[in-house]
Amino acid sequence: MKTYYTVDQISEMLNMHPKTIQKYIREGKLKATKFGKSWRVTGDNLSMFTEGEKKSINPGVENETKPMKSRVRVSAVVDIDVDEREEGIRIANMLTAAMNSKPSEYGKATLNAQFIEEESKLRIMLWGNIGFMENMMSSILMMTD
Repeated sequence: MKTYYTVDQISEMLNMHPKTIQKYIREGKLKATKFGKSWRVTGDNLSMFTEGEKKSINPGVENETKPMKSRVRVSAVVDIDVDEREEGIRIANMLTAAMNSKPSEYGKATLNAQFIEEESKLRIMLWGNIGFMENMMSSILMMTD
């Protein structure tokens, strides 16, 4: 008979926030089965997940295969003062297009744009590796010069 654990039980065992556990389930890092409205994880799947976490935490074991540049992640918030909303939308659309055509070596990266009406400001939030950030910052510089 299999033992099943809830997200709350796992978060207590691993000393992690329940939302972190749910994120791992959504990303497929932790296999789970939906029972009604809640997720359940078998003891086997939990063991595989925790063993996998231990392996990736060991210094130098997995990271030696990747160059340092691809192991570094950067986040940035860029505020751009704009004269009108349409200008902000144009910049956001151009950055989104650049983001969507990014090369695969940029890996997982995100861009979020928000127009702040009261301040006539476009806020861009970026997350990714150094190459991605360099490319996006160059694009922003080019668009705002």
